[in-house]
Formats: sequence, structure tokens, C-alpha cells
Amino acid sequence: MTQIFDNPADFADDALDGFVAANRGYVARVDGGVVRSTEVPAGQVALVVGGGSGHYPAFAGLVGPGLATGSACGNMFASPAAGQVYRVAKAANAGGGVLLSYGNYAGDVLHFGQAQLRLNAEGIETRTVTVTDDIASAPIEQLEKRRGIAGDLTVFKIAGAAAEAGLNLDDVERLAIKTNYRTRSLGVAFDGCTLPGAKDPLFHVPAGQMSLGLGIHGEPGISEHPMPTASELAELLVAKLLNDKPEDAGHRVVAIVNGLGTVKYDELFLLFGKIEKLLTSAGLTVVEPECGELVTSLDMSGLSLTLLWLDEELEQYWAAPADTPAFRKGSMSPRAARTETTADDAEAADVEQPTPAAAELGRQAVAILAQVRDVVVEHVEELGKLDAIAGDGDHGIGMRRGVDAAAAASEAAAGSSAARILTAAGEAWSERAGGTSGALWGSALIAAGLSLGNRETYTSEDAAAAVDAFVSAITELGKADPGDKTMVDALLPFRDTFLTELDGGAPVDRALAVAAAAAESAAAKTAELRPLKGRARPLAEKSIGHPDPGAVSFGLIAARISQFIYSQLATDSQLATASSAAAAGNGARA
Repeated sequence: MTQIFDNPADFADDALDGFVAANRGYVARVDGGVVRSTEVPAGQVALVVGGGSGHYPAFAGLVGPGLATGSACGNMFASPAAGQVYRVAKAANAGGGVLLSYGNYAGDVLHFGQAQLRLNAEGIETRTVTVTDDIASAPIEQLEKRRGIAGDLTVFKIAGAAAEAGLNLDDVERLAIKTNYRTRSLGVAFDGCTLPGAKDPLFHVPAGQMSLGLGIHGEPGISEHPMPTASELAELLVAKLLNDKPEDAGHRVVAIVNGLGTVKYDELFLLFGKIEKLLTSAGLTVVEPECGELVTSLDMSGLSLTLLWLDEELEQYWAAPADTPAFRKGSMSPRAARTETTADDAEAADVEQPTPAAAELGRQAVAILAQVRDVVVEHVEELGKLDAIAGDGDHGIGMRRGVDAAAAASEAAAGSSAARILTAAGEAWSERAGGTSGALWGSALIAAGLSLGNRETYTSEDAAAAVDAFVSAITELGKADPGDKTMVDALLPFRDTFLTELDGGAPVDRALAVAAAAAESAAAKTAELRPLKGRARPLAEKSIGHPDPGAVSFGLIAARISQFIYSQLATDSQLATASSAAAAGNGARA
């Protein structure tokens, strides 16, 4: 149990601050995580890793020459928000592009993906390689669905070494993909872990039993077995990994025995000795192995075995030097201290003076976001009840948290361009709301803002591009298709109708009204669908007959925006008429 803290809610941030204080020669704190405190050569690829806290040495402990350039650090076992990833990557960028790499978990995929979209939109070429090494989480024919556990280390190490050697982004990405494909892991637990401030572990393993196939976020294993001897455990782990090896495996492997938190080093060494003999007996050569705590799970009692099947190219980069707070290999020359530059500094340097048109559009964006907040507040209870039918009931609350933050951020940025206002709103929505809907709405607002930019004039074509960018951000991140019973089922009819109306010569307000009606109609029709994505999927039968809450909330928002814009145009028209009449009267009197 974790016992040293002031406020459990501040545990992750306080621990990260202390980690930086203890390792200033390696890392510097930025908003969202850490970056190297030593110089990075201009033009070098920046490897940015990350995930939830509670896994030290992963992820911040792996930042340093020969390994990661920066780490985005979320709360305990929780993905960092997209804004955190973006700020860390912006601070880590040295001009050679950014490779994001992290374990394959839904929250990480959404938030890192949102950050990637934004970085690419700003001209910082960014790629992603997710780690999928855990053989217990999906069958071999579904490698892309596997989660990442201790195999994070092999992918990060080889990608970091390739970047340090001066390879370009294409080659660093290629080597990371190859390493991930050739890495396999399997873990066991003897008892669960306890979050700071919690009274009980996330799960228990019965006395005398072992859980096979656990995750690193407190997820229990897939099956329980009588507690084996060390030799039996070694045989189990080795046999299952060898049965899952890649097709072009070869005979040289890196073996990593990883402790998850409370298993003592003596025990890990004992087990490694037995594993090494089994691998040798199978005709394999063990190359530069690792044995210790590398990717942990707070105080979990457990361990994992990782095998990386090497080829000549991968072996070169695995053996290359690295110097980080928690992982050191070979020797490296001392590096000069880095000139401190944060993502906030870089962003401040990019601030543009808004054009009159962009500033006026920004004023409208602030007013529209206030309307979005109002309609969500009005329907928050209804949305929660709808979500509770086949989900966890938090859609209304999550939407309110997100839109409250977005509206407040837009008001704080008032006077700037629509692009900057929507970007600030999107970041705030994502970070405050969390979850899938927070990442999707945040990403969509940022994408729409970036599409609008800071122009001298705006036309209906710009409105079409902004709507298309909004929708594309959600579909690219969420990976949902029409008919999956998600927000996409209302979103696509909205976009398609809006674009069709504009193409037919309708003004923006008319096109928006017709599109909003299409979205509301499509949202209602989702009651006929079975959910194929998200948390409602396991309770598909209960969901039938009830519309999707995400589709409903989007329809409500689209309708409110349409009504507001119509009312604003009507008001502006009335003012213009009154002004003309007054001018005519003054002229007659004159």
C-alpha cells in the first residue's frame, strides 16, 4: 500500500516534481511531463513516450540520451490529456519530427492521437507506434488489439537509439514497428495493487494461487492457477512465449524479467537463471538481457517475461549506449545543459495578431460556445439517464465538465482569432472532461479552429472546411463507422447535408438549419441500432430502443447553434433596418 503522500489526488504531480528534483541532470519539468534537460542535436527525431503514472521507471525514468526525448505523464493509471502530450512534444521537438510511442490502451490512443493531429496541423511531422506485446490480451492473429506492457522498453530503447544515431523519422518509425512486431510478453500476479489513498487493492488473488496474463493498470489476469515452483513458472512463461514467436524469429533474443512492484530482486534473479537455461536449451542465444523493475504497477506483487527476437539491425540499436535516470547501458559523453524552452514559450512566440475578420469570428465562437454550454446544462440529467441504460451514466456529467471548461477558456481568450479561441476551448474540454467524448470533442474543436486560421476574409468555403475538419478529427480518432451506434451516426448526416446545401447555393445559416435537423433525425434513429463500439457494446440488448447519448447530445448542440445563428442574423437585420430608417429620417429633417 502507498502510504507517503499529503493529498492522494496530488500524488502523481507531487511524485513527478520530486523525480525531477532528484534528476535535474537528466530531465526538466514542462506542463504535462518532462523533457531532457540536456541538449538535443538540431534535426534529431524526438521520441516522446508516456502514459499513466504509477509505472516507474516507465515512463519519465526513460528520458535521456539514447532513449526518450520526453515523456507525457498522466494521473495514476490514466492517460495524459491530449494537451499534455502536445505540450511535451512541442517542447521536445528538435526539428526532425516527433515519434509518439505508448502502450495500446483506448485512452492513450485517443489523447496521443489528438495531439498528433494538432502537431501535424502545425507543421511538426508526427508519427505513432503503439506497443502491443502482451500475448494474453488478444490472439496472435489480432496483434493490433494487444495491449502494451513491459515490451514498451524494447520499442522505446531501439527507437531512441535510432534517433540518437541520426536516422530520419521514416527509419525511426520503421525500426519501432519492427521491434514491436518481434516483441512478446506475458505476466503473472500474486496479488493486486492499491492506488494512493485507497483502502483495498484493485483486486485480490486467492491465497496459494497465481493470476496469469495480468495488465499493468491493476487489471486482473485471464485465469488463475495453483502457485507454481520457480521452475514451473519459468517453464510456463517460456513455453507460452515461444509458442507465440514471430514467423521470422531467428535464434538471438533479448530476455527481460520485469518486477511489477513488490517481488524482490533476489527472486527475480532466481527466476531469470531458470528462464535463461530454458531458452538456451531451446537453441536460443540470450543477448544483453535485463532483470529488474522496468515497467511496474505501484505495489503489485507480480512479474513478467518479455522476449525480443533480434535481427542484425535491431541488435545494433539494442546494444547502443543509453543514459537515463532509470536505464543505463554502455557509456556516453556528457551533454551540455539545454537552454530551457517550454511548450508555453514556443506557443507564445507563435501568437498572431488577429485580423479584423478573424477577431469577429472569434467573438462569434465565444458566443456559440456559451450557447453550447447552456444546452448541455439544460439536458445534462437527460443525457446521464440515457447513458445509464447501457453504459456508466456519465455522459451528461462528462459533457458538462468539458463544455464548462471550454466556454471558460474561450472567454479567457476573447479578443483573439477564432483559431486560437477554438484551440484553447478544445484543449480545456479534453483535459477537463477526460474519457472518450472529451478527447473527441476536444480534438474536433481544435481541428475546426486550425482549419479557420487567421484570414483576412471568410467565405462559405471556409465554413465547409471547418465542418469537414471537425468531423474528420472525430472519425479518425474514434474509428467508428456508420451503424456502430455512436455520435458518428448523427455527425456524418450533419456534415453531408451541410456540404450539399452549400453546394446548392444555400447561405450558411440555411445550410446549418437543414443539417441540424438531419442530425437530430439521425440521432433519433440510432434507437434502432445495436452498439458496436464503446461501453454500451456488452449491453447491446438493453440499448436497443434507446438512442445513442453521444448522437443525441450532438444533435441538441447542432440545433442550438443553428437557432442562435439564425437569431443573431435576424437581430443584425433588424438593427440594420432601424439604422437605415433613422438615417433616412435624419436626412428628411435636414
